Amino acid sequence: MRLTSILNGAHFGNLAKVHGIVTYKLSPFEQRAFAGAISKGLPNIVRRIRSNIFIVAPPFIIGYLIYDLTERRHTALLRKNPADFANDE
Repeated sequence: MRLTSILNGAHFGNLAKVHGIVTYKLSPFEQRAFAGAISKGLPNIVRRIRSNIFIVAPPFIIGYLIYDLTERRHTALLRKNPADFANDE
């Protein structure tokens, strides 16, 4: 059996006929992709950030302080002490 005889020119979404199920479609030209993005989306983002900032920020701050302290200590240990070479000729 050939595949073209099964498809009969039907598109992929219309390959089977299902009875008893009602589907509704909205034209892509009628959809509003960013409906409410400014009026509802931005306040929601601000609310989420305010509710989670005290949970997320302290570990990042502590991690950065530890990283900065170890980097400073490492560069200090790499330097030579000039007092050790004061009497060299």
